[in-house]
Amino acid sequence: MTTTDRRIERRPANGEAPFALDEIFFSRTDDRGVIKTGNDIFRRVSGFDWDDLVGAPHKIIRHPDMPRGVFQLFWDTIQNGEFIGAYVKNKSKDGLYYWVFAVVAPCEDGYLSVRIKPSSSLFDTVKQGYGDLLQAEQEGGLSPEESRDRLLAWLAGLGFDSYREFAAHAMSEELESRDAGLEAAPDATIHALRQKLKNSEVLVTETKGLIDDFSAMRTIPHNLRVIASRIEPAGGPVTVLSQNYGSMSREMSTWFSTHVMGEDSDFAKIKELVNQSLFVEGMARILTECDDQLQRERRDLGGIDLRAEQDILSQLTKAQVAGARMELKEVDREAERITRACETMRRQFLGLSSTRVLCKIESARLPRDGATLSDIIDQLGSFQERISRRLDTISQLCAEIREPKQDMAA
Repeated sequence: MTTTDRRIERRPANGEAPFALDEIFFSRTDDRGVIKTGNDIFRRVSGFDWDDLVGAPHKIIRHPDMPRGVFQLFWDTIQNGEFIGAYVKNKSKDGLYYWVFAVVAPCEDGYLSVRIKPSSSLFDTVKQGYGDLLQAEQEGGLSPEESRDRLLAWLAGLGFDSYREFAAHAMSEELESRDAGLEAAPDATIHALRQKLKNSEVLVTETKGLIDDFSAMRTIPHNLRVIASRIEPAGGPVTVLSQNYGSMSREMSTWFSTHVMGEDSDFAKIKELVNQSLFVEGMARILTECDDQLQRERRDLGGIDLRAEQDILSQLTKAQVAGARMELKEVDREAERITRACETMRRQFLGLSSTRVLCKIESARLPRDGATLSDIIDQLGSFQERISRRLDTISQLCAEIREPKQDMAA
């Protein structure tokens, strides 16, 4: 036994069970949550013998401090065939406790749970939130479903649109904090995906702003026609030009809303896909490290087939990595589609600009109200400049979000 092993094996009389930052442990259950296997770190941290663990329900390690709503969300998700990540407080056989960030995925005929030690600042926020939720359960008699809904509402208040978005953020926060604590190099893949996610969030904001700008601009051609009707005969050049301008801007706004914000290509879809990739890449990394630790273990695992468990971990890791790669390719396709949309918009803008210049020329020929007319035309110019800047920003964001071609071919 090494010095580190001896230090970890010294369990305190109360408080937190020894669980090192560089350790990862796993357990695998059947579809009812009955424990089938795990690694030695799981056995040691939980304080149970293998005879106690194998065949026991996973709730044998459930701590009473955990809100029921968290587990309701767990089961809702994994029974739907999806994976999930969550902070969980567990209890050991000798009454100690230990916190984990657990990643749970459907596997074989049940579920695989892999855990790391949480250490980020977000962890403190979650502990406080769990405490408030537990108090609400106890004082308000909340059902597990009501508690789950309150948990989701709390996360929405923190700025997360969904639990999956929160889980991806928490996963990346914990991995970055873990790397810093272990003085390891930052994970380049996780860092790049987090930047993609930030860009995708800005992309959504810019696109909504673009649609708002178009909506605001629609009133100006109308005002232009009103003034034109007072200063020139019906069907005069300014009237015709303002009608053309209004028609062209409406067509552009409708086209952009349909092809970029519609069902075929939603900017929010990019954010969702990047978020999913971020979670899956983090999960794949944790699974890989868990597999590495399992291969180094040479202790008695209670008759568990070590090679079979390694194969299960390996296959699950490969599947998750492949899934993340496919999602990033879909991100690339969506970003490319939006880039093409912006290019189309720029070409159409040339027509708008030409029409605006003609309006400007006509206003200069008018003996009266030309200044007012000119001011409105200048407003159109300001809107066009603003929209043009948004298009440039959107194109740049898409270029940064898009997956490099060499990575896509991998």
